[in-house]
Amino acid sequence: MAFATFEVDPRLATLLGESYRSTEQAIKELVDNAWDADAEQVNIRLPQHVTLEAIYVEDDGTGMIEGEVRQEYLRVARDRRLSKGDRTPIKRRLVKGRKGIGKFAGLMVADVMTLETRARGVLTTLTIPRGELKSAAQDLERIELPINVVPCEAADHGTKVTLSNLHQNLVFPSPERLKELLVFEYGREDDFWVLVNNERVTMDDIPGESVKQEMTLETAGTVRATFTVTEPKQRGRLPGVVIRVQGKIIGMPSYFGLESSEDIPAVVLKRLYGEIEADGLYDAVAANFGSFIENNKAYQEVREWAQSRIREVLNSTCQREMSLARARLQQDINRRLEKLPEHRRGFAESAIHRIMLRLYNEPEDRVRPLVSVFLDAVERDEYRIVLEKIYQASRSDVSTFADALSDFGLLELGMIAHQAAVRMEFLDLLESLVLNPETTEAVIHKALATNLWVFGSEFGLITSNQTLAKVVEQYTNTKFSGPRANRRPDLFLVSNPSRQYTLIEFKRPSHVIGRQDINQAEQYRDDLTSQFHPIDILVVGGEYDSRINLHPPQHVQLFSYAGVVSRARNELTWLLSDLALPTRA
Repeated sequence: MAFATFEVDPRLATLLGESYRSTEQAIKELVDNAWDADAEQVNIRLPQHVTLEAIYVEDDGTGMIEGEVRQEYLRVARDRRLSKGDRTPIKRRLVKGRKGIGKFAGLMVADVMTLETRARGVLTTLTIPRGELKSAAQDLERIELPINVVPCEAADHGTKVTLSNLHQNLVFPSPERLKELLVFEYGREDDFWVLVNNERVTMDDIPGESVKQEMTLETAGTVRATFTVTEPKQRGRLPGVVIRVQGKIIGMPSYFGLESSEDIPAVVLKRLYGEIEADGLYDAVAANFGSFIENNKAYQEVREWAQSRIREVLNSTCQREMSLARARLQQDINRRLEKLPEHRRGFAESAIHRIMLRLYNEPEDRVRPLVSVFLDAVERDEYRIVLEKIYQASRSDVSTFADALSDFGLLELGMIAHQAAVRMEFLDLLESLVLNPETTEAVIHKALATNLWVFGSEFGLITSNQTLAKVVEQYTNTKFSGPRANRRPDLFLVSNPSRQYTLIEFKRPSHVIGRQDINQAEQYRDDLTSQFHPIDILVVGGEYDSRINLHPPQHVQLFSYAGVVSRARNELTWLLSDLALPTRA
């Protein structure tokens, strides 16, 4: 009898501290190893409860010879991707084993793990005792593991793991729970079958509410479907519905366009798993067997049928669960809805339904305040009501429609008047800031940065954007760092819809704008012109030298704060007067 030893990677101390959440999770690690070995079938045999029988996990993968067992399998914490790449050599599967400790998974449930692996005419048997590993976790390379090598048939290949002396203090692995765990990962694979106690893991093992349907379509022929909606916490890998044609899955899981539907929450879609058998789509499969020909009539027929069936299943699940969630809020909602005029109530109920869909599966303490805010808006938002009235009138007679538009115009004028009055109050506050000798550039900048309408209606639509802000920040951080940081310019770079850029330099209200201020602003513009062009300059201060303004540099405007406030107030006064509505008391 020969002996083998572990080769220990420096990552071992950290990785051995990891544990598996359940015995089923530990067994799944052994199935992952079979996947990485390019196996086509894995057979798992679980013992009856409270017995001394062993667990067997056997695959028909490539297997290993003695050298590979010693140099690769017994290399603890080895990441095989570093030496062999991300994909398996034969089937080009994405490798699942990444930490190099999956071999220890079986020892979570058993005291002894025996590995029997066949490859290239050699059967190699290795025994790993849990007790010795546990007592020598920091000195694994000194443990002598019994290893035996004998000849076998040249065509034999695969690996069998036997877990014996099961821990009686643990819950025995459940076939049902193991299938539920494996089905999300392997239930749809065409070339990798997993059997648990001689029963293949299929999509039927997905936990949740399942619906089976069959239909004969005009062009595509007979189609059979199974749809399952899982519980919220049971979502797994690759949700959606796949189509099998003559036993082979074509393409990736899909929702057939329902992901853009407003009446089905995304979180519900992600709980959907299903398969459609449609052998009649053979001629609709693309040449590479990786997708369907989208404009094929038979495929479009199956797609439309699948959409309607999936919608039925999801709507049923969604409506029932939404009713449970909404019941907790319904009493408060009804009380608020009763206070609304009848013509608003239907709109509010419909909108709340959409809110509940959008926030499906969110906790009540998040949904409740949002519903309350919406109802507040419905109670006060006259715009919404008039727009609803216009929509209804547009489908009736011309006279009613004209009346609705007239109502909207009156409401619009009223809202403009209200906004103008509020802006008048803003100008009063701005004027008080301007007259205060202690007001700095930073204070003025903060007040005007989001109220550029004071410079005139042509500036009303000017806005900042993140790209400009980042350029300015990068520029100022470069030019004004270290000891010069306190001399950083007061820049505000904005753009209007016609892609004109405006650089605004704010000075303190007590400052008189001079030639040096203009030169400084033009220097800023020169540095930014390489990325943004053309750039106009606005320099705003307490006053400015009138001689400069007689011949201002090109694309430069000078403003005084007093002049800005006066001009803005005159425009608002004219507007309110023209509307024939009072300004303010």
